[in-house]
Amino acid sequence: MPTHVVFIHGLWIHSAAWKPWQDLFEEKGYATSAPGWPGDRETVEETRANPDGLDNQGIAEICHHYADIIAGLDEKPIVVGHSFGGLIAQELLANDLVAAAVAIDPAPIKGVKVLPFAQLRSGFPVLGNPANKSRTVALTEKQFKYAFGNVLTDEESDALHAAWTIPGPGRPLFEDATANFVRNSPAAVNTHTAVRGPLLLTSGTEDHTVPESVTLAVVKLYADNTASVTDYHRYEGKGHSLTLDDGWKDVADDVLAWLAAQEL
Repeated sequence: MPTHVVFIHGLWIHSAAWKPWQDLFEEKGYATSAPGWPGDRETVEETRANPDGLDNQGIAEICHHYADIIAGLDEKPIVVGHSFGGLIAQELLANDLVAAAVAIDPAPIKGVKVLPFAQLRSGFPVLGNPANKSRTVALTEKQFKYAFGNVLTDEESDALHAAWTIPGPGRPLFEDATANFVRNSPAAVNTHTAVRGPLLLTSGTEDHTVPESVTLAVVKLYADNTASVTDYHRYEGKGHSLTLDDGWKDVADDVLAWLAAQEL
């Protein structure tokens, strides 16, 4: 039976954007799926037209949603998550629900104290209005260009925005932004004592939404967990669009090579 890989999208991107990754991974012998967040609809167009199901969906709800999906599989899968999907992937791994996890430019977990200006500006379309905590917010082309497409041409950035963006729930961003001040934050991950499968954390050096300094802070949180494998890969010149843009296959091939090195 082939190993199953579950792809988890991040905020503002529909799960259908994983299709090229799924095709590549299936060519390499994996089974794949890319379930949406709770409240996502089947297509980009349907989700844009009816985003209300995403209202007030938080980190815990999204984690439980994927945990329930994974519980229905025959064996523990590998999870590959981008942005907030990378945070969810770490939660699933720390709770021993998956065999391994890849967190591509992941949203910060509790304990990260650096807050670069680029990250703050990327989140401002949501965090700038407290009322957004309980509703969905869409990014304009200009906002997407800064947060995701800053290393792309305007034409490629706008094309990705048109193809894949959906409104995203504000609640996860507010929960992440306040994680260090909340005792039982849903953004908390057991980085220290969890005995788990291997984890790969990655960062694009030009990422505005999750700058490299943020991901390096996450890597440091895992430093004292010597019982489990934690690796870090750095992608020179790539921004937050690295799973979507014309260079996506470079990242996917690197992830496949890492999985092969782990004998997964």
